[in-house]
Amino acid sequence: MALINDFLSLIYPRHCEACSNNLFAHEVFLCNYCKLNLSKSNYHKYEDSELARTFSGRVPMHTAASFYLYEKSGKIQKLLHAIKYQEQKELAEYLGELYGKELAKDNSFNTVDSIIPIPLHKNKLKARGFNQSEWFAKGLAKSLNKTLDVNSLVRVVDTATQTKKRKFQRWENVEGIFKLDTEILPANKHVLLVDDVVTTGATIEACWQALKHVPGIKVSLASIAFAPKG
Repeated sequence: MALINDFLSLIYPRHCEACSNNLFAHEVFLCNYCKLNLSKSNYHKYEDSELARTFSGRVPMHTAASFYLYEKSGKIQKLLHAIKYQEQKELAEYLGELYGKELAKDNSFNTVDSIIPIPLHKNKLKARGFNQSEWFAKGLAKSLNKTLDVNSLVRVVDTATQTKKRKFQRWENVEGIFKLDTEILPANKHVLLVDDVVTTGATIEACWQALKHVPGIKVSLASIAFAPKG
């Protein structure tokens, strides 16, 4: 069977989503080199990471984690573009499974009760057809053996794109855009918020504004990538 798969790979070559080199039959989405050597943040191992400091004074974050470090025009950007613009949602799920296996080794995530992907507004979801954060969260949920919650948090305001706004404008633009169904999310739970890319942290802070009214709520974060300053 392995020989057949290798032969089919020659006829119908698949490529690595990060470096574009052809994949061997046993490789999925990423070649072994990229799988081992992409720029991982390892932030889940440190309490005082740059990602954690992003939320200082804004969100009482239990643990802040991100799989990769984002670099413009780099391999991580290429992965994110494949997910978002080439509809490679299964790639997002695959990355979630990979990262979930790493997070499962960390005690900080053992107490997570549910995983909540940052929701898209219904208009954007209809236009795009899928939520990339939800697919990444699906992979995390599989590896961490946790419940995926896509109903508690709802995006009620369709905001303009954040990418070209200054930092203050980004924070201002996301205030009050999420609504929480407290009947679905009970008190005293540890939730893992999941996003694709974290830059200023504005969207996560907006989620906290909705979540903070739940008694005893504890919040952690996991994302595909984080864009460090500079």
